[in-house]
Amino acid sequence: MINWPRVAQLKDEVGTEDFGEVVQLFLEEVDEVIDRLRNNSDPASLAGDLHFLKGSALSLGFESFSAMCQDGERMAAAGQASEVDLGAIIRNFEQSRDTFQADLAQV
Repeated sequence: MINWPRVAQLKDEVGTEDFGEVVQLFLEEVDEVIDRLRNNSDPASLAGDLHFLKGSALSLGFESFSAMCQDGERMAAAGQASEVDLGAIIRNFEQSRDTFQADLAQV
């Protein structure tokens, strides 16, 4: 679910102090997009939203969430936005976020 070596690498790259800010910004930005998906999943913007989530998630080690976003992005770009399982994507993010926050102190 979480690529912990990637998390540790990012923490080393930006430093411990800045890492906390990176995590906070990531969670805030992703929560905004997740809320948008929950409340108004506009098929025209779905591929772009999932592209943003995919990249953001991958940079912070949220591998399974990123993969689900990538699959959804491909479907939306192919005109199959109605077939994207947004519920599963959102649940995966929530599970990944909870695991990340619970285990982050060990990195």
